[in-house]
Amino acid sequence: MAKTRLRAVRDQLGYSSAEVIRLLQQRASALGLAIMSAASLKTKLSVWENGHESVSDLYWRLFRDIYGRTNEELGFPPEQEDSEAAELRSRLAVARTVDADMVELFRRQVDDARHVDRRFGAVTLLDQLRGSIRQVEDLLMYGAARGLREPLAGVLTEASTLAGWEALDRNAVGQSWAHYERAKAGAREAGAPALLAHATAEQAFVLIDLGEAAQAVEQFADARTLAEHRAPPLLRAWLAAAHGEGLAAAGHRAEALRAFDAAGELLPSDPVDPALPFLFLGGAHLDRWRGHALARLGEPDAIDQLSEALPRLPATFIRAKTGMLVDLAFAYAALGDRDAALEHSRQARRLGSQIKSDRQLRRLGGLILPGGILGVA
Repeated sequence: MAKTRLRAVRDQLGYSSAEVIRLLQQRASALGLAIMSAASLKTKLSVWENGHESVSDLYWRLFRDIYGRTNEELGFPPEQEDSEAAELRSRLAVARTVDADMVELFRRQVDDARHVDRRFGAVTLLDQLRGSIRQVEDLLMYGAARGLREPLAGVLTEASTLAGWEALDRNAVGQSWAHYERAKAGAREAGAPALLAHATAEQAFVLIDLGEAAQAVEQFADARTLAEHRAPPLLRAWLAAAHGEGLAAAGHRAEALRAFDAAGELLPSDPVDPALPFLFLGGAHLDRWRGHALARLGEPDAIDQLSEALPRLPATFIRAKTGMLVDLAFAYAALGDRDAALEHSRQARRLGSQIKSDRQLRRLGGLILPGGILGVA
């Protein structure tokens, strides 16, 4: 029997049925929804995954949240939209109400989502972000007034790049790519080359995760060209570091280190730009990024770089800390220090499971401990 999409996603993420049931109950509790018992869910999950019964609509939102996937990716019916003329008139009327205050409200929502994402991951946010993106797309599609379209398109770009990063963290690479395509289209309508360069570069990380490092390097280079002479120093520094990671993934050691040197030279003394609230490169951030590249290259210096940066990382950056711990696990394993590799991998798995960073958990699944032992306790 062919797998249902629901079962295929669970297999892709490596979740046990018991873990799925626990996550469904936790998410339902957080949303204040009453659902069936664990015992009943165990039976229902089997029936749903075998395709013998359709998932009831009460559970669509819960599965979207815990898996980080859309209705289509999970095999659920698409959201129904009224195609009648009255609905179109309603949408057109709503679009005409857009003003500067509404645009700013959407912008604040995206910024608030960034803060939650850094601390708690994508479980609570990805579906919510997709809803916000649909709202903004509708306003643009049905005629937001001239003069407001550009800033609204800029908000769409920022929301879509954040959704793209969250989807990548949930290991939903196809969904992530689509979010970045939307982000790039929004940036073009906004007339914002800086946003276009940023979205182009972030999309290249999807290519790295797919093992297409050479293509990623080309895309990072394109992003830097887009930003050349037209973007603030902070963004150009970020793009140089992103290019450095791509070069490291492709095994180009000298070029990667030169790119990180360039990032350090471009980084302004005050690495905070209110126009670029999604970029963090000051303090420990550039150092941890360079450490990640060194770990990719198998350089022993990665351990000192990452160990020095780790205590300086702000406590709210849980996903970043998880990634650093994964990097340290790999770096210690490469050095032959089994105990240190195991300790850092255990810490990384605990945090990765806490925020459901499927991307980092997948990386841990490929860790080979000294002695040829695979994986993490």
